[in-house]
Amino acid sequence: MKFQNIPYERLDFEAVCSGLKEITERAKNAENGEALWAVHQEYYELFKKAADTMTLAAIRHDCNTADEFYNAEKDYYDEVGPEFENLLNHYRMALYHSPHRAYMEEKIGKAAFVSMENAIKSMDEKIIGLMQEQNVLTTEYAKLIASAKIAFDGEERNLSQMRPFLTSCDREVRKEAWKAYSAWFCSKAEKLDELFDKLVANRTQQAKEMGHENYIPLGYYRMNRNSYSSKDVANFRRQVKEVWVPLAEKVHERRRQRLGLEKLSYIDNDMYFVNGNPAPTGTPEEILKTGQMLYSELSQETREFMDFMMENELFDVFGRKNKRQGGYMTYLFNYGSPFIFANFNGTAGDVDVITHECGHAFQGYLSGKDPIMEHAEVTMETAEVHSMSMEFFTDPWMKHFFGDRSDDFLSMQLEDAICFIPYGTMVDEFQHIIYENPQLTPQERRQVWTDLEKVYKPHLDYENDPFFSKGGFWQKQAHIYDMPFYYIDYVLAQTCAFQYKAWMDENYKEAWESYLEFCRQGGFFTELIKKAGLKNPFEDGYFEELVQKLEKMLEMA
Repeated sequence: MKFQNIPYERLDFEAVCSGLKEITERAKNAENGEALWAVHQEYYELFKKAADTMTLAAIRHDCNTADEFYNAEKDYYDEVGPEFENLLNHYRMALYHSPHRAYMEEKIGKAAFVSMENAIKSMDEKIIGLMQEQNVLTTEYAKLIASAKIAFDGEERNLSQMRPFLTSCDREVRKEAWKAYSAWFCSKAEKLDELFDKLVANRTQQAKEMGHENYIPLGYYRMNRNSYSSKDVANFRRQVKEVWVPLAEKVHERRRQRLGLEKLSYIDNDMYFVNGNPAPTGTPEEILKTGQMLYSELSQETREFMDFMMENELFDVFGRKNKRQGGYMTYLFNYGSPFIFANFNGTAGDVDVITHECGHAFQGYLSGKDPIMEHAEVTMETAEVHSMSMEFFTDPWMKHFFGDRSDDFLSMQLEDAICFIPYGTMVDEFQHIIYENPQLTPQERRQVWTDLEKVYKPHLDYENDPFFSKGGFWQKQAHIYDMPFYYIDYVLAQTCAFQYKAWMDENYKEAWESYLEFCRQGGFFTELIKKAGLKNPFEDGYFEELVQKLEKMLEMA
């Protein structure tokens, strides 16, 4: 069914609650494994209907944050969502503690029970009110960012629509664009601080109610870390600082020389070529059609996937006023339909939607065919391996998007991915410091960010910008407000995607077959990457070999 034709009706929450309670009681009283499995299949149907309804409302709200009807629906689910999660937890506990657990583990996998344990440790009736408040605050942040109106070049633009000017090949245009961009954030600084103050206090209180000293353990449970700990992540960050930052700084120096500058300013941070970064040719509609051609040639599986996406109009990628910023892939269970949300703005980021978000969607399309839902469940760093690796697997088709600048794009892609690693790791360390020290003032938080930038991005110069030079850059990173501790998942995944890139340069077919099987499986992150033939990012010495391979790629680029 085409997305626009999918019917929506507000969830009958009382009926859902009643049904979930009844299923939970039957799960508790199941006489044997077969009976429990039958109950669990009924649970699937109830969960899918509820999840699809809430997802549909969220998508349509994001497509137009000024829509009064879907604003009301979003507010409604912000309120009832934690109550629904609490009831799901009661059902999970019935399965987790069932005398027939061994039978269910054979059916749905051991990783599913680790996920249940993490979910159980993430939720309690006593924090429902705090979770509802958290939802309101994160929604308010999203609306604030989506509401941006910046007068520039004769028009009123939102943050996404400023992107082409922030990366203009004309340095004076860039300078003025960043000035206008910064001025908007300055005008909202007090509100941004207020929202984050409340979120940190709220999450800290949730953690204390759950028996933790701070939010970090609760945040890790909510991110469903199923095969590594905060100590593993700390060791990973140490290796990034010691081994990867020097590589990234070499790339920045390479950019500086290519741009012909005495020093790099923050207005040059996303610039790779004097004549401007490569941009895709063609209209947004043509970019989508080129994407369909790409996937039709890549494999039979990707052809079927992309045809399904296009036929059912499962993209909303055109930038508009009042549209939520950013991009994501989500999934509608009863329709077997991934959905991709993005904001095209005429930059190379538009092609990233066709590669990165389609990597997510392709995995969802493949694994969604398994009737056992838990087999499709992956943790977020695994999901990001799907998307970031697809960016590299699609490189042979970039000439169709960028024409005679395809080589420039491939060079930029590699350099940008290398330079992302320190930034993403810095975001993670920042969040650990913030939630270890929830009493920090807004000014102290900005100082923490400034100090970390000196370690992770020593080349950076904000030239006394009134917002960014005072440690404010993190406030434009939505994940820090919305999804604490998510961002390191991108970093872990990017390093795995680099492994796939090196592999495909040696044997593309073999690497693709590994990736295809990787997309079909769920489970423990460290086990999945080992099974795929990739190295564990948490092992000491992980980066040395990878850095050597990337340095060779840079020499050839």
